Amino acid sequence: MFLGNNDLQRSILKPNTIDKPIFKKTYLFLEAFVLISSGNHYRMKTIRKLNKPVVAAVNGVAAGAGANIALACDIVIAAESASFLQAFSKIGLIPDSGGTYFLPRLIGWQKASALMMLGDKIPAADAEKMGMIYKAVPDAKFDSEIEATCAKLAKMATKGLAFTKIALNQSMQNNLNAQLALEEQLQTKAGSTHDYNEGVDAFLNKRKPEFTGS
Repeated sequence: MFLGNNDLQRSILKPNTIDKPIFKKTYLFLEAFVLISSGNHYRMKTIRKLNKPVVAAVNGVAAGAGANIALACDIVIAAESASFLQAFSKIGLIPDSGGTYFLPRLIGWQKASALMMLGDKIPAADAEKMGMIYKAVPDAKFDSEIEATCAKLAKMATKGLAFTKIALNQSMQNNLNAQLALEEQLQTKAGSTHDYNEGVDAFLNKRKPEFTGS
């Protein structure tokens, strides 16, 4: 999928469409941005609450909210021709759609601060090196890489993956003691699943497991 920035045309008004003089001189309509941001907030929360992995496939310029929606996903794979851009500063806005939450946690405060303020465009290969995304792949292999990754995830123990996602989400705010307690709780649940028993049996009998998501 292509992740781009918000469609600015939807946020632009002609000078003669609003009576107030101040709006006649201002083309960027703030209320439109508020509506778009609210929709993106829902998307971000949904991505993190889903009990299954979300893979972002980026094959173009992921700018602004598009970049930050991608960064909220569990796995980000980009074509080498793709790039990531915190474009907000170029139009006098701040990074939204969770950008100020996810990006510093992915690449560190200093790097995130510079990218958000300067608005540098980051090639996919550089994004991989700095830990912003999981992987950058040659354009010719992009589709097959996405299909292979999704197929691999679909065949795994999906409850275990869901519990892993819960643990990662909570790690953003937990201290060590709370996180250890959560791991113990989730590991107990994972250890009681059919897929755990199947995984152990497959390992002992040197065969591929056949997980069912139960």
